[in-house]
Amino acid sequence: MSRTTVLRTALVAGAAASALLLSGCVAGENQAAEPAAAADAASVEGQTLNIDFATYNPLSLIIKEQGWLEDEGLEVTWVQSAGSNKANEALRAGAIDVGSTAGSAALLARSNGSPIKVIDIYSQPEWAAIVTGPGSELESVEELAGKTVAATKGTDPYFFLLQSLEEAGLSADDVTVENLQHADGWAALQNGSVDAWAGLDPIMAGAEEAGASLIYRNVDFNSYGFLNATESFIEEKPEVAQLVVDAYERAREWAEENPEETAEILAEVAGLDLAVATKVIEERANLDIDNVPGDAQVSVLEKIGPVFVELGDVASQQQVDEALETLIHDEFATNADPARFAK
Repeated sequence: MSRTTVLRTALVAGAAASALLLSGCVAGENQAAEPAAAADAASVEGQTLNIDFATYNPLSLIIKEQGWLEDEGLEVTWVQSAGSNKANEALRAGAIDVGSTAGSAALLARSNGSPIKVIDIYSQPEWAAIVTGPGSELESVEELAGKTVAATKGTDPYFFLLQSLEEAGLSADDVTVENLQHADGWAALQNGSVDAWAGLDPIMAGAEEAGASLIYRNVDFNSYGFLNATESFIEEKPEVAQLVVDAYERAREWAEENPEETAEILAEVAGLDLAVATKVIEERANLDIDNVPGDAQVSVLEKIGPVFVELGDVASQQQVDEALETLIHDEFATNADPARFAK
């Protein structure tokens, strides 16, 4: 049975039949039955979508630039996310239906009651590191004891900092964390008001070009790039959710086919030199991955979750465990059809 046939059958049957089709969708399971979310282009005509774009998510920039969602008849409102924390705030407030965050930030939000689920994985980046300014004498994480470090709480660089400190035999109490948005953290490092910065690409790559040093890197401390959607959006507009994931997977193919153009888009949106944007795309973005969320992501988040509880960011480990059990919704990613946009 084709995807179009499935959708038309569901629409004719009405809400009750749609509910039955959707009742089998539980977090973390691949669906054996054909999904209610399978949709043809006509099904989204005139529907609305509020979705984010972010310089730390190159695939979102491609989709926005190409206009694929709008071409399918959607009325799209694009909202820029300055960081995972801002994307989570917008998702929780209902300002966006779909938002891109680091996996760690998605787990934190879900653990604290935000009704979101990850519907696609857009990257496995090395996007965070510990950064010092030009001329700094600091050369290791151990030397951060007693120092001031800029970091955006609720984002991957923040959790990267905490894990780095722990590995070095330190804790968050051994440093003063200045809670600054990513760009402001780099500005603070430049003006000398902080000693180090838990950086995020592509801003971090620009900082390197300006003479900053990455004194500690560890790709294992970076969680995946999660594309998250609100539960209400998944339930009420599954056909739009499927279209979004299809567009993401077409963008992944497009980025692989057009690396130079991808870097140009990033450079323009982020205000970066093309050489810096190229470095981010070619060396640190890591877009060529399995897009279906599952065990690989959970295993990373299982290591980060207890840190939330230890720091008081989440009240109990039970909340973290429940979030891990319910965070993943893999139906759309499993059934992604990038050929839908290969025109």
